[in-house]
Amino acid sequence: MAKHRKKSPWKKLLAIILGVVTVALIVGGVIVWSMYRDVNETVTRVNDNLQISEKRKQVETIEEKRSVSVLLLGIDRRRSEQGRSDSMIVMTLNPETNEGAMLSIPRDTLTEIVGRGVRDKINHAYAFGGAEMAMDSVEALLDIPIDYVVETDMDAFTEIVDTLGGITVTNNFAFSTDGYRFPVGEVELDGESALSYTRMRYEDPNGDFGRQERQRAVVTAIVEKGRSDFSVDTVTRLLDVAGNHAKTNIEFNELVTLSTDYMNSFRNASTLRIEGTGGVESDGIYYWNPDSASLADVQNELKRLME
Repeated sequence: MAKHRKKSPWKKLLAIILGVVTVALIVGGVIVWSMYRDVNETVTRVNDNLQISEKRKQVETIEEKRSVSVLLLGIDRRRSEQGRSDSMIVMTLNPETNEGAMLSIPRDTLTEIVGRGVRDKINHAYAFGGAEMAMDSVEALLDIPIDYVVETDMDAFTEIVDTLGGITVTNNFAFSTDGYRFPVGEVELDGESALSYTRMRYEDPNGDFGRQERQRAVVTAIVEKGRSDFSVDTVTRLLDVAGNHAKTNIEFNELVTLSTDYMNSFRNASTLRIEGTGGVESDGIYYWNPDSASLADVQNELKRLME
């Protein structure tokens, strides 16, 4: 008759550890798969929400890790109206040289509205023809292709910052607006205060350029906070925000590659600026006119990055 040997304590401990690890891997796999599925579904939904023609699909651009350009549109709308692009930021990323650039386009810039046959403020392009007309008009202004667009409304902006638990920016001069005080130095911002921080321009000694710099700083802070404070709960809540308030033509696999292989380019991105002058013209409306030499310098730098 065979005797049953008693397991030694260390073998029992090893069996328990292996069991726990196995369960953890199974549970972790389920969570990762669930997140993958949820992210994929949300990205598909925000793709479907954006009316962009098929000719703009350049899948091989990111697959082959070539330079890309992304137009970020912050839309100010009320209720069901189309709205206007309150902020327009062009981001170019070159993963080969690990360089990038961020350019804020003044919303009052007088330029050709492609597809409309008129010269008008560039932020009217979105009001006339949505994201695609905005992309076409920015391409005409900067003389580079715009590969992707990300469109969010102001509700998304505040909810994203709150979902991340707030962000930290470095403020260059003290000011107050909308009941908030922003001292010099590091400033903690929640969703509403971040929105006020990015929208103030009349008290800024640099006018709209100062506002653009604050917008870029907040975008950078959001991206870095999202990467550093990763959690399942945070991702789930961000997905809800994106599904309700965002539109983009960036697909899931492209988003994954952008968040990994292009991140150094984003971190090294320089800030570009187009000089110019503004004033009220004969129609009684204020416009901002880019300086031709400054615009040419910016175009050449963007072309260099886009190769």
